[in-house]
Amino acid sequence: MIASLLKLFRPRLALLNGVAALGGYLLHPAAVHVISLVALFFGVALLAAGGSAINQVLERDLDRLMVRTSRRPLPRGDLTPFSGTVLGSFAIMGGLMLLAAFGGLLPPLLGAAALCWYLAVYTPLKRRTSLALALGAVCGAVPPLIGWCLAGGSPADYRAMLLAGLLFLWQIPHFWLFQRRHAADYRSAGIPLFCSSVREAGLFWLWMLALIAAAMLLPAFGIIGRHAAFWYAVFPMPLAVISLARSERFLFSYLNLFPLLVTVTLSLGHY
Repeated sequence: MIASLLKLFRPRLALLNGVAALGGYLLHPAAVHVISLVALFFGVALLAAGGSAINQVLERDLDRLMVRTSRRPLPRGDLTPFSGTVLGSFAIMGGLMLLAAFGGLLPPLLGAAALCWYLAVYTPLKRRTSLALALGAVCGAVPPLIGWCLAGGSPADYRAMLLAGLLFLWQIPHFWLFQRRHAADYRSAGIPLFCSSVREAGLFWLWMLALIAAAMLLPAFGIIGRHAAFWYAVFPMPLAVISLARSERFLFSYLNLFPLLVTVTLSLGHY
């Protein structure tokens, strides 16, 4: 049962969203409150876990067709669609309640909006167009905004928008490489692939350059503090080197760490 729940909630992805939210909180110049930080992390992680569960209920027919997802609990029959929906809904409600308790109305509203976009826009469009990948990336840009607002900031502040935009740019090459790894699975399920041609692959490398340039905007605008600016300037450098080498294997591994590295660097600015 535990193994089924882990596959349903995908904790690695959920925790990655929690880490991204911490980045938004730590970007805010206000003092850090540990309890709020913990509530933010688990609140956003619960929202992501619940969204994963509902997504698997909606895509259980596709999951049966792909080797990578065929052992998830719904295709295997370990869980019914009803139980998956109930478990996902409880996780979502828990996340929203945590965010509301420590951040007021705006953080849970942002979280609910991101979930609705993910489940009602990205999930059905994924079957129809490869451009759904770019639309789905909007959801991954919301966690830092949730963290920023929970710390007391406005979602329209340019600092929060720059960080959200950076994570939006990060998701495209990250999930493009993921699709490349599992291209046969996606084709067998009839899911259109992003960057399936040589011309679109050129777009991918241009997107990587945009990601590197966007990463440099944070210290350029003084958003990263002086104590952390040097380390922040260093960590995107491997992206440039790996991109020039065209090594997809190492690039994917490094991109997996990108949100964590951003958050760690932002945390240095508070000490």
